[in-house]
Amino acid sequence: MAQQMGLALIEELMDRAWPAPDREDTGDWVMRAAGGVTQRANSVWPRKRAHDHESAVRAATQWYRSRRLPLIFQVFDDERSAGLNAVLDAQRFTRQSETLIMVRAGRSMDSLDPCKADVEFLEDPSEEWLRLWWSVDGRGGDAELEIARKILESCPSVYALVRDDDGAPAAVGRLALVDGWGGIYCMATAAGHRRQGYARQVLDALLSAGSHRGVSEFWLLVMASNTAARALYDGAGFAERGRYLYRQARPQRALSGC
Repeated sequence: MAQQMGLALIEELMDRAWPAPDREDTGDWVMRAAGGVTQRANSVWPRKRAHDHESAVRAATQWYRSRRLPLIFQVFDDERSAGLNAVLDAQRFTRQSETLIMVRAGRSMDSLDPCKADVEFLEDPSEEWLRLWWSVDGRGGDAELEIARKILESCPSVYALVRDDDGAPAAVGRLALVDGWGGIYCMATAAGHRRQGYARQVLDALLSAGSHRGVSEFWLLVMASNTAARALYDGAGFAERGRYLYRQARPQRALSGC
C-alpha cells in the first residue's frame, strides 16, 4: 500500500516544490527569501516549535530587515502553532490568504493518455506559458518574472498548456515532481477563456501525466475564498487535508520630523 502524505511530509514537499533561492535553516524555522516574489518564497516556515518564540521572532525580523523584506510567517492550522500565534497576536500581525491543502491518491484509472490529449506538455516553462500564468497570478514586471522562473525550474516539473480554437493560449498548469509525489501548481486560465472547461482539461492532463510517472499521491493549494477552484478540485477527487495562512508584521510608522 502506498504511503499517505501526512501534514509534516506535505510541508516538506511544498518547500521543495517552490524553493526559495535565499534561505536559512535555524533547526526550528526556515527563513526564505526571493526578492519579494510570492508570499510562499518570502516567508518563515516554522517547521518545529521554537524554544523561545519571542527571541526567534526578533531574529527573523532582523533577517528579513537585512533583505528589505517584510516579516511574513506561513502558519499552519495545528496545535504546533499555538505559541507562535500568541506572540504574533500580541504584536498585531495580520492574518491573510487562508489556504487549503488538498490531496488525492494517484490512480491507475487516470486513463487519459498524455500523448493523445489535446494539451501541450513541456519540460520547462515556455515564454507563452509563463506570460499567461503571470498575467493571472503575477505581481511585478520582467525582473520579478525572471525570479519566478528560477523558482519553477528549481524543481523537476511537467508544464501543461491548452490553446483555444484559434491557437491562443487559454490555460496552463504545472505538476511539481518530488520523490514520487506530485504537486499541482500555477493553475491559471486567461481572462477571456474562463468557465469553458480549459482548467479541467489542464488538471486532468497533469493528473494523468503524474499517474504515468508513478505518482502515488497528489497535493495542491487553493485559497479558501476561491469557490470556483475549490469546486473544480472537489470534482476531481481532492479532499482537504489541512490549512495555513500568512501572518505579516504591520509596517512601522515613521516618526514625524516635526
